[in-house]
Amino acid sequence: MATSLAVVVAATFVWLGMVLAISFIEAPVKFRAPDVTLRIGLGIGRLVFRALNACEVVLAVVVVAGLVAGSPERGPAVALGLAVAVLAVQLLLVRPALTRRSDAVLAAPEGVEGPGSRAHLWYVGAEVVKVVALLVGGILLLG
Repeated sequence: MATSLAVVVAATFVWLGMVLAISFIEAPVKFRAPDVTLRIGLGIGRLVFRALNACEVVLAVVVVAGLVAGSPERGPAVALGLAVAVLAVQLLLVRPALTRRSDAVLAAPEGVEGPGSRAHLWYVGAEVVKVVALLVGGILLLG
């Protein structure tokens, strides 16, 4: 395996691990901790997801650069391209809606009543697609 593709494999699985750890473990678990209110959980979540997304952007750049340099087969390139595209959609379309909702919740003295944000469901759905794309892309690169 070429060095550039080995770097892509490493970056892909680091990215996958970060998304699984933060989105599917840390995010839901923090709201179960004693004395963590919605306001505190949202405040922590905003910081954590801002850091996660910054790391994801760096890893996406590494993945794209490595794919360009390494000339992989079509399958892994398509899967990893999908992961990068999903990240772009999350950052450009879904995160702003989530930020507006969390701003409203954090600004209200008693919180915001009514249904939660559909953007949250879109974000989670995108995370699932991204996880599958990263897993498939990484495995195909190893094969």
